[in-house]
Amino acid sequence: MIEVEIDKDSGFCFGVVNAIQSAERELHASDVLYCLGDIVHNSLEVERLKSLGLRTIGHNEFSRLHNKKVLLRAHGEPPATYELAKINGITIVDATCPVVLRLQQKIHKCFRETQYENTQLVIYGEKGHAEVNGLVGQTKGTAIVIEKPEDLDRLDFTRNILLFSQTTKPLDGFRHIVEAIKERIGTEVKFEYFDTICRQVANRLPGIKIFASNHDWIYFVAGEKSSNGKMLFEECLKSNPNSVFISHPTEITAPLPASIRRVGVCGATSTPKWLMEEIAVHIKEINTFTPSIHFKRKTL
Repeated sequence: MIEVEIDKDSGFCFGVVNAIQSAERELHASDVLYCLGDIVHNSLEVERLKSLGLRTIGHNEFSRLHNKKVLLRAHGEPPATYELAKINGITIVDATCPVVLRLQQKIHKCFRETQYENTQLVIYGEKGHAEVNGLVGQTKGTAIVIEKPEDLDRLDFTRNILLFSQTTKPLDGFRHIVEAIKERIGTEVKFEYFDTICRQVANRLPGIKIFASNHDWIYFVAGEKSSNGKMLFEECLKSNPNSVFISHPTEITAPLPASIRRVGVCGATSTPKWLMEEIAVHIKEINTFTPSIHFKRKTL
Protein backbone atom coordinates (compact mmCIF):
# COMPACT_ATOMS: atom_id res chain seq x y z
CA MET A 1 0.00 0.00 0.00
CA ILE A 2 1.40 3.39 -0.98
CA GLU A 3 1.49 6.41 1.33
CA VAL A 4 0.18 9.71 -0.03
CA GLU A 5 1.14 12.98 1.65
CA ILE A 6 -0.08 16.49 0.81
CA ASP A 7 2.47 19.25 1.28
CA LYS A 8 1.16 21.31 4.19
CA ASP A 9 2.79 24.49 2.83
CA SER A 10 1.27 24.24 -0.66
CA GLY A 11 -1.95 25.97 -1.62
CA PHE A 12 -3.32 29.48 -1.84
CA CYS A 13 -1.17 32.38 -0.71
CA PHE A 14 -2.74 35.20 1.35
CA GLY A 15 -3.47 37.35 -1.70
CA VAL A 16 -5.42 34.61 -3.46
CA VAL A 17 -7.31 33.67 -0.26
CA ASN A 18 -8.31 37.31 0.18
CA ALA A 19 -9.54 37.59 -3.43
CA ILE A 20 -11.61 34.39 -3.23
CA GLN A 21 -13.10 35.34 0.12
CA SER A 22 -13.98 38.78 -1.29
CA ALA A 23 -15.75 37.12 -4.24
CA GLU A 24 -17.66 34.68 -2.01
CA ARG A 25 -18.68 37.49 0.33
CA GLU A 26 -20.05 39.59 -2.53
CA LEU A 27 -21.82 36.63 -4.11
CA HIS A 28 -23.69 35.95 -0.87
CA ALA A 29 -25.42 39.30 -1.39
CA SER A 30 -25.73 39.17 -5.18
CA ASP A 31 -26.43 36.60 -7.89
CA VAL A 32 -23.77 37.97 -10.25
CA LEU A 33 -20.33 39.47 -9.73
CA TYR A 34 -17.93 40.30 -12.53
CA CYS A 35 -14.22 39.57 -12.22
CA LEU A 36 -11.64 41.24 -14.46
CA GLY A 37 -9.57 38.25 -15.60
CA ASP A 38 -9.41 34.81 -14.00
CA ILE A 39 -9.55 35.29 -10.24
CA VAL A 40 -6.84 32.64 -9.92
CA HIS A 41 -4.79 30.69 -12.46
CA ASN A 42 -6.63 27.47 -11.75
CA SER A 43 -9.48 26.50 -14.06
CA LEU A 44 -11.24 24.22 -11.54
CA GLU A 45 -11.39 26.95 -8.88
CA VAL A 46 -12.61 29.39 -11.52
CA GLU A 47 -15.37 26.91 -12.45
CA ARG A 48 -16.33 26.48 -8.79
CA LEU A 49 -16.77 30.23 -8.36
CA LYS A 50 -18.57 30.47 -11.70
CA SER A 51 -21.19 28.09 -10.30
CA LEU A 52 -21.74 30.61 -7.50
CA GLY A 53 -22.27 33.47 -9.97
CA LEU A 54 -18.78 34.85 -10.64
CA ARG A 55 -18.48 35.93 -14.26
CA THR A 56 -14.99 36.37 -15.69
CA ILE A 57 -14.55 39.16 -18.24
CA GLY A 58 -11.69 40.67 -20.20
CA HIS A 59 -10.73 44.32 -20.55
CA ASN A 60 -12.78 44.76 -23.75
CA GLU A 61 -15.98 43.69 -22.03
CA PHE A 62 -15.03 45.71 -18.95
CA SER A 63 -14.83 48.86 -21.09
CA ARG A 64 -18.46 48.33 -22.21
CA LEU A 65 -19.88 47.73 -18.72
CA HIS A 66 -21.88 50.39 -16.93
CA ASN A 67 -23.18 50.53 -13.36
CA LYS A 68 -22.01 47.02 -12.46
CA LYS A 69 -19.86 45.61 -9.66
CA VAL A 70 -16.44 44.27 -10.68
CA LEU A 71 -13.84 42.48 -8.58
CA LEU A 72 -10.17 43.19 -9.23
CA ARG A 73 -8.11 40.08 -8.49
CA ALA A 74 -4.91 39.83 -6.47
CA HIS A 75 -2.66 40.63 -9.45
CA GLY A 76 -3.74 44.27 -9.41
CA GLU A 77 -4.61 46.67 -12.21
CA PRO A 78 -3.11 49.85 -13.74
CA PRO A 79 -4.57 53.30 -12.92
CA ALA A 80 -6.42 53.37 -16.26
CA THR A 81 -8.74 50.59 -15.03
CA TYR A 82 -9.83 52.64 -12.02
CA GLU A 83 -10.30 55.73 -14.18
CA LEU A 84 -12.53 53.87 -16.63
CA ALA A 85 -14.54 52.36 -13.77
CA LYS A 86 -15.26 55.85 -12.43
CA ILE A 87 -16.38 57.09 -15.84
CA ASN A 88 -18.70 54.10 -16.38
CA GLY A 89 -20.17 54.06 -12.88
CA ILE A 90 -18.59 50.67 -12.07
CA THR A 91 -18.28 49.73 -8.41
CA ILE A 92 -14.84 48.24 -7.77
CA VAL A 93 -14.31 45.41 -5.27
CA ASP A 94 -10.56 45.76 -4.89
CA ALA A 95 -8.87 42.47 -3.97
CA THR A 96 -5.39 43.54 -5.03
CA CYS A 97 -2.82 41.68 -2.91
CA PRO A 98 -1.35 44.05 -0.28
CA VAL A 99 2.17 43.06 -1.38
CA VAL A 100 1.36 43.97 -4.99
CA LEU A 101 -0.37 47.18 -3.91
CA ARG A 102 2.70 48.35 -1.98
CA LEU A 103 4.87 47.59 -5.00
CA GLN A 104 2.53 49.56 -7.27
CA GLN A 105 2.71 52.53 -4.92
CA LYS A 106 6.51 52.34 -4.72
CA ILE A 107 6.93 52.22 -8.49
CA HIS A 108 4.48 55.07 -8.98
CA LYS A 109 6.33 57.20 -6.41
CA CYS A 110 9.67 56.54 -8.13
CA PHE A 111 8.11 57.35 -11.49
CA ARG A 112 6.80 60.71 -10.25
CA GLU A 113 10.18 61.58 -8.74
CA THR A 114 12.26 60.59 -11.78
CA GLN A 115 10.05 61.10 -14.84
CA TYR A 116 11.91 64.26 -15.86
CA GLU A 117 15.33 62.79 -15.14
CA ASN A 118 17.57 60.50 -17.16
CA THR A 119 16.33 57.39 -15.32
CA GLN A 120 15.10 54.02 -16.59
CA LEU A 121 12.52 52.13 -14.49
CA VAL A 122 13.03 48.41 -15.04
CA ILE A 123 10.80 45.52 -13.94
CA TYR A 124 12.09 41.95 -13.75
CA GLY A 125 8.99 39.99 -14.65
CA GLU A 126 6.94 38.10 -17.21
CA LYS A 127 5.83 40.25 -20.15
CA GLY A 128 2.06 40.34 -20.47
CA HIS A 129 1.46 38.93 -16.97
CA ALA A 130 -1.46 40.66 -15.25
CA GLU A 131 0.65 41.86 -12.31
CA VAL A 132 3.36 43.19 -14.61
CA ASN A 133 0.79 45.05 -16.73
CA GLY A 134 -0.45 46.73 -13.55
CA LEU A 135 3.08 47.69 -12.56
CA VAL A 136 3.95 49.10 -15.97
CA GLY A 137 0.73 51.10 -15.80
CA GLN A 138 2.12 52.96 -12.78
CA THR A 139 4.74 54.47 -15.11
CA LYS A 140 2.36 55.44 -17.95
CA GLY A 141 3.75 52.54 -19.93
CA THR A 142 7.38 53.68 -19.82
CA ALA A 143 8.87 50.92 -17.63
CA ILE A 144 11.09 48.34 -19.34
CA VAL A 145 10.22 44.69 -18.64
CA ILE A 146 13.14 42.27 -18.37
CA GLU A 147 12.42 38.52 -18.42
CA LYS A 148 15.96 37.15 -18.75
CA PRO A 149 19.58 38.37 -18.85
CA GLU A 150 19.49 38.54 -22.67
CA ASP A 151 16.86 41.29 -22.40
CA LEU A 152 19.38 43.58 -20.69
CA ASP A 153 20.61 44.65 -24.14
CA ARG A 154 17.50 46.84 -24.24
CA LEU A 155 18.89 49.04 -21.46
CA ASP A 156 21.11 52.07 -21.82
CA PHE A 157 23.92 51.52 -19.32
CA THR A 158 24.95 55.17 -19.50
CA ARG A 159 21.64 56.18 -17.87
CA ASN A 160 20.41 55.71 -14.30
CA ILE A 161 18.50 52.48 -13.57
CA LEU A 162 15.92 51.65 -10.90
CA LEU A 163 15.14 47.92 -10.80
CA PHE A 164 12.04 46.25 -9.32
CA SER A 165 10.70 42.70 -9.49
CA GLN A 166 7.36 41.05 -10.07
CA THR A 167 6.38 39.66 -6.66
CA THR A 168 6.32 36.00 -7.74
CA LYS A 169 9.67 35.80 -9.55
CA PRO A 170 12.45 33.56 -8.16
CA LEU A 171 14.88 35.32 -5.84
CA ASP A 172 17.92 33.71 -7.48
CA GLY A 173 16.82 35.02 -10.86
CA PHE A 174 16.47 38.55 -9.49
CA ARG A 175 19.94 38.41 -7.94
CA HIS A 176 21.36 37.22 -11.24
CA ILE A 177 19.82 40.21 -13.04
CA VAL A 178 21.24 42.57 -10.39
CA GLU A 179 24.76 41.19 -10.81
CA ALA A 180 24.52 41.32 -14.60
CA ILE A 181 23.56 45.01 -14.48
CA LYS A 182 26.37 45.79 -12.03
CA GLU A 183 28.88 44.26 -14.43
CA ARG A 184 27.77 46.45 -17.33
CA ILE A 185 26.78 49.79 -15.82
CA GLY A 186 29.10 52.80 -15.84
CA THR A 187 30.85 53.82 -12.64
CA GLU A 188 29.26 57.28 -12.67
CA VAL A 189 25.75 55.95 -13.27
CA LYS A 190 23.23 55.48 -10.47
CA PHE A 191 21.85 51.94 -10.06
CA GLU A 192 19.32 51.13 -7.34
CA TYR A 193 17.46 47.84 -6.99
CA PHE A 194 14.54 46.89 -4.79
CA ASP A 195 13.90 43.29 -3.76
CA THR A 196 10.11 43.31 -4.10
CA ILE A 197 9.63 39.53 -4.26
CA CYS A 198 6.90 38.17 -1.98
CA ARG A 199 8.51 36.08 0.73
CA GLN A 200 5.38 33.96 1.12
CA VAL A 201 6.13 32.73 -2.39
CA ALA A 202 9.94 32.78 -2.25
CA ASN A 203 10.02 30.90 1.06
CA ARG A 204 8.18 27.97 -0.51
CA LEU A 205 11.18 27.08 -2.66
CA PRO A 206 13.35 25.51 0.09
CA GLY A 207 10.39 23.64 1.53
CA ILE A 208 9.16 22.25 -1.76
CA LYS A 209 12.67 21.02 -2.61
CA ILE A 210 12.81 19.08 0.66
CA PHE A 211 9.27 17.76 0.19
CA ALA A 212 10.04 16.54 -3.34
CA SER A 213 13.29 14.83 -2.33
CA ASN A 214 11.57 13.01 0.55
CA HIS A 215 9.15 11.13 -1.72
CA ASP A 216 9.47 8.44 -4.38
CA TRP A 217 7.03 10.20 -6.69
CA ILE A 218 5.60 13.74 -6.91
CA TYR A 219 2.39 15.00 -8.43
CA PHE A 220 2.67 18.76 -8.74
CA VAL A 221 -0.76 20.36 -9.15
CA ALA A 222 -1.25 23.73 -10.84
CA GLY A 223 -3.02 25.50 -13.69
CA GLU A 224 -1.11 25.70 -16.96
CA LYS A 225 -1.27 29.52 -16.87
CA SER A 226 0.33 29.78 -13.43
CA SER A 227 3.82 31.30 -13.73
CA ASN A 228 4.37 30.57 -10.05
CA GLY A 229 3.38 26.96 -10.71
CA LYS A 230 5.88 26.59 -13.54
CA MET A 231 8.68 27.95 -11.37
CA LEU A 232 7.89 25.71 -8.39
CA PHE A 233 7.49 22.64 -10.59
CA GLU A 234 10.95 23.18 -12.06
CA GLU A 235 12.34 23.11 -8.52
CA CYS A 236 10.45 19.87 -7.80
CA LEU A 237 11.88 18.33 -10.94
CA LYS A 238 15.43 19.27 -9.95
CA SER A 239 14.97 17.61 -6.57
CA ASN A 240 13.01 14.60 -7.82
CA PRO A 241 13.03 13.53 -11.50
CA ASN A 242 9.89 11.49 -10.76
CA SER A 243 7.84 14.70 -10.66
CA VAL A 244 4.76 15.05 -12.86
CA PHE A 245 2.81 18.25 -13.55
CA ILE A 246 -0.97 17.82 -13.54
CA SER A 247 -3.97 20.12 -13.39
CA HIS A 248 -6.82 17.66 -12.84
CA PRO A 249 -7.31 14.27 -11.12
CA THR A 250 -8.39 12.67 -14.42
CA GLU A 251 -4.85 13.11 -15.78
CA ILE A 252 -3.79 10.24 -13.51
CA THR A 253 -5.08 7.30 -15.51
CA ALA A 254 -3.01 4.31 -14.38
CA PRO A 255 -1.27 2.93 -11.27
CA LEU A 256 2.32 3.69 -10.30
CA PRO A 257 5.14 1.07 -10.41
CA ALA A 258 5.17 -1.38 -7.53
CA SER A 259 8.47 0.07 -6.32
CA ILE A 260 6.80 3.41 -5.48
CA ARG A 261 5.87 3.61 -1.81
CA ARG A 262 5.81 7.30 -0.89
CA VAL A 263 3.86 9.74 -3.09
CA GLY A 264 3.79 13.48 -2.50
CA VAL A 265 1.16 15.95 -3.70
CA CYS A 266 2.08 19.64 -3.79
CA GLY A 267 1.13 22.73 -5.76
CA ALA A 268 1.36 26.41 -6.53
CA THR A 269 0.07 29.46 -4.66
CA SER A 270 -2.93 29.29 -7.01
CA THR A 271 -3.74 25.64 -6.24
CA PRO A 272 -6.70 25.04 -3.90
CA LYS A 273 -6.28 22.57 -1.04
CA TRP A 274 -9.55 20.85 -1.96
CA LEU A 275 -8.09 19.95 -5.37
CA MET A 276 -4.93 18.44 -3.86
CA GLU A 277 -7.12 16.46 -1.46
CA GLU A 278 -9.21 15.10 -4.36
CA ILE A 279 -6.04 14.10 -6.19
CA ALA A 280 -4.68 12.35 -3.08
CA VAL A 281 -7.89 10.30 -2.82
CA HIS A 282 -7.72 9.48 -6.54
CA ILE A 283 -4.10 8.32 -6.22
CA LYS A 284 -5.03 5.91 -3.43
CA GLU A 285 -8.01 4.56 -5.36
CA ILE A 286 -6.13 3.99 -8.61
CA ASN A 287 -3.15 2.37 -6.90
CA THR A 288 -5.13 -0.20 -4.94
CA PHE A 289 -4.65 -3.17 -7.23
CA THR A 290 -2.51 -3.15 -10.39
CA PRO A 291 1.23 -2.40 -10.10
CA SER A 292 1.74 -1.42 -13.76
CA ILE A 293 1.79 2.14 -15.05
CA HIS A 294 1.01 4.00 -18.23
CA PHE A 295 0.67 7.75 -18.30
CA LYS A 296 1.55 10.72 -20.46
CA ARG A 297 3.82 13.33 -18.92
CA LYS A 298 2.70 16.90 -19.40
CA THR A 299 5.34 19.16 -20.90
CA LEU A 300 5.22 22.83 -19.94
